[in-house]
Amino acid sequence: MTALLYRGHAYAAAASAPKACVELTYRREHYNTCREEVARDVHPTLTYRGVSYTK
Repeated sequence: MTALLYRGHAYAAAASAPKACVELTYRREHYNTCREEVARDVHPTLTYRGVSYTK
């Protein structure tokens, strides 16, 4: 872990807590904030103006 030295005093960052998964809704679409759950989707699809695209 790196430390910050400011005016002769050393500061260390506190360990971050894991974030909980949250499902978000934007324009009637649902999105999940967990990257692990999103990474499981092998073939993601995108729908733009009624046309479906696959990656």
